[in-house]
Amino acid sequence: MFSTTTERPQAPVTTAARPTTGTGAPAGIDPRGPQFAAGVTALVLIAILGLPPVAALVLTIVQASLFALGAARGVQHTPHSWAFKRFIRPRLGAPDELEDPAPPRFAQSVGLVFTLVAIAGYVAGLTVLAQVAIGFALVAATLNAVFRLCLGCEMYLLIKRATA
Repeated sequence: MFSTTTERPQAPVTTAARPTTGTGAPAGIDPRGPQFAAGVTALVLIAILGLPPVAALVLTIVQASLFALGAARGVQHTPHSWAFKRFIRPRLGAPDELEDPAPPRFAQSVGLVFTLVAIAGYVAGLTVLAQVAIGFALVAATLNAVFRLCLGCEMYLLIKRATA
């Protein structure tokens, strides 16, 4: 009835078909990190929509820079990821599974495209275009933050399937 071993049960970590690091550890990321980043991004995008055009342009440039960093280096190397690892992750249990970092990285590229369109809109005096682009990015970030539905990740997977 009682086990004499001292091992504690651990949450399963799905690592099938996942690359590993040089140490043999899975190269996946905690899927709650991008979800946290999407929540922060959604708040920034809401702020952009509420600001006058010049201030909105400045904040959009900052957000575009963050998207560019995530697209270039991967979401695990962004300030959002650092904040998640430092302040949030230590208070959570182990994730049920790890996520391939490629789809969230692609999603950062999609966010970058929307913010670049918004920047072009603000610079050209086309505030409505800029706000619509920010609105699309806000919808995507909110879906990820609330429901862990990453539209950019889904696009990535569809493209991978179509080109396989």
